[in-house]
Amino acid sequence: MTDADDVPTWEDVARDYGRFIYTVAYRLTGNRSDADDLVQEVMVRVRRGLKTYEPRSMTGWLARIATNAFYDETRRRKRRPADPLPDDPDRVIAGTAGADVASASSGLPDYLQAALATLGHDFRVAVVLCDVVGMSYDEISDATDVPVGTVRSRIHRGRTQLRDRLVASGDVTP
Repeated sequence: MTDADDVPTWEDVARDYGRFIYTVAYRLTGNRSDADDLVQEVMVRVRRGLKTYEPRSMTGWLARIATNAFYDETRRRKRRPADPLPDDPDRVIAGTAGADVASASSGLPDYLQAALATLGHDFRVAVVLCDVVGMSYDEISDATDVPVGTVRSRIHRGRTQLRDRLVASGDVTP
């Protein structure tokens, strides 16, 4: 078992890793609303999981939780598609994002975020964790529970698909 002093509190995780969690969530989901929902789910899971957390790579552990929550939500939406809200402006309340949210979400150009959103989930997760978040192949392997070779393959194939989509859309030249 671990020493209680080695395990961070939920508040420590929220304060020290909140931006990291939001960045991963935003890049996986592609929009603020879904990212906010995913961050909330991750933080609920973190609260439950801190009891059994064994100090290693906190970012790897959090990325795994975020990735699993993303996959769970994707599967749930496939089983129960939601009807979109009506276009009635009186029913939509506009909000403003905080400075930390705006800076985390503004790191990639819109055309690149849109291209990322077209990738399959496995490729998107691998590319986001590697190229956006900056995790190592081993950390991604731990976070996604797949072998390092599979991580490398997904990153390579995801980058190739991303490049092809960007070239096809005219956003980059070959």
